Amino acid sequence: MRITDQYFWNIVFSALFLSFLVSGTIILETNATASLHNLTLSEFAILSLATFRITRLFVYDKITSFFREQFYNARVTKTGTILEKPVTGARRTLADLLSCPWCFGVWAGTMVVFFYELTPYAWYPILILAISGVGSTLQIFVNMIGWKAEQLKNEVEGR
Repeated sequence: MRITDQYFWNIVFSALFLSFLVSGTIILETNATASLHNLTLSEFAILSLATFRITRLFVYDKITSFFREQFYNARVTKTGTILEKPVTGARRTLADLLSCPWCFGVWAGTMVVFFYELTPYAWYPILILAISGVGSTLQIFVNMIGWKAEQLKNEVEGR
């Protein structure tokens, strides 16, 4: 397989993203209930945290692994099942997208902003996602402190 064979699918999904972006912009021109021109710093922070949480949910969290696994090939070995990305095709592009937080974050951010502007009812799930994002970040930070403390303890005890 040549690397250029996959370019076709990357272009298709880029065009799909752009069509979503253009369609969403057209929809929001007539139906938006909020305006990004009046976006406060706290709203920006909440939208950012919600985007972070959705990205983490789809790229890393175990609860959505069933969704990610649909785009991988399963290979059974003596030690268990190994998931491998397909070599080429639309499933490869989706597997790449769902394994890259930077790539998926663009899609997630677009979705969060679209629904935030489209309906005031989106504010509740966005706020819940943002609070969850803060909680996830705090948990990661506390874990890092614990790991560092454990490492220092082991160094002092000579382990």
